[in-house]
Amino acid sequence: MPDLKLIALDADDLSVISAHLQDAVLQVGDVAYLPREKRFAAIANRFDWLEAIDGARRGNEAYARRRAALRFERVLGAKLHNIDLGRKGTVLSLLAISFEPAEAAPEGDITLHFADGGAIRLHVECIEAELKDLGPVWQAKSKPHHPDDEPASA
Repeated sequence: MPDLKLIALDADDLSVISAHLQDAVLQVGDVAYLPREKRFAAIANRFDWLEAIDGARRGNEAYARRRAALRFERVLGAKLHNIDLGRKGTVLSLLAISFEPAEAAPEGDITLHFADGGAIRLHVECIEAELKDLGPVWQAKSKPHHPDDEPASA
């Protein structure tokens, strides 16, 4: 499968990037906010959901992770919730990325939601994001598990 390269310029585009990054894992030390450049960047190991779905259709349950870069431009500020920047080796599991528009559109807040209640909120002039695979791909031992995947018990 070719490397993924996506750009987001609106909330719908951002939801596509969010879907591709669901269950990505990254270390706190791989996250950077550069206020002078108005940029936020992160390097993550994303679970390749498209490959997992295609493999399941072919009867092959091989899973893969890919090294990927996420970048946001026009970032005016960043706030953390339940994330300690001093613990650079802490692993974060990304659940979703959302956008809340401000009254002065296209300005708003982009939030990266992590498991265990962590979050990074970016105040942006507008949505301008890029997700790009960096090349390395490796086999994952399993598919990420979600409690909602379980059938309801009676």
